[in-house]
Amino acid sequence: MNKEAIEKRFHEYGFDDYKWITGRDVIVQQWVRFKCIFACPGNSAMCPPNMPSIDDCRRFFSEYEAVAVLHDQKTPQSEDDDVALSPKAGEDLLALERQLFLDGNYKAMAIPMTVCSQCVECTGLLATCRQQDKARPTPEALGVDVFETVRRIGFPIEVLTDYRDTVDRYALLLVE
Repeated sequence: MNKEAIEKRFHEYGFDDYKWITGRDVIVQQWVRFKCIFACPGNSAMCPPNMPSIDDCRRFFSEYEAVAVLHDQKTPQSEDDDVALSPKAGEDLLALERQLFLDGNYKAMAIPMTVCSQCVECTGLLATCRQQDKARPTPEALGVDVFETVRRIGFPIEVLTDYRDTVDRYALLLVE
């Protein structure tokens, strides 16, 4: 794996703020999955119960020696901005994943910072997902404690109390 070449690709796709960790540094916890199931209004094919078990998620992340934590920071200009801060970042992330694969990093996989929005109307089931080549679960759907994972490497993240608060969002790009 050539980190220098990969980082050059990051910059080409507009991802300039990132840090490297190993897959073992990704904190995967059952409580995150429970919050995802019971406290989130999401109901897509990329949401639980369509996701692998927490133990499978831990094993998945541990198979990667190189995980880039990509940071996106925005300050919403209105109440509507906070839900759609990074749609282009999601598209760019998938394009970057594809490019890294074509560059020979065959294990490249993106875990985006926002809930899947590939379809106007989601089937809600992984088996009938119409965009499986582009659909990806969020870190939370895979049980990732984003707060603890990014705090351990010095990135900012806080619970937001007002829509005008600066939003720190994180995607994971697994590379090998």
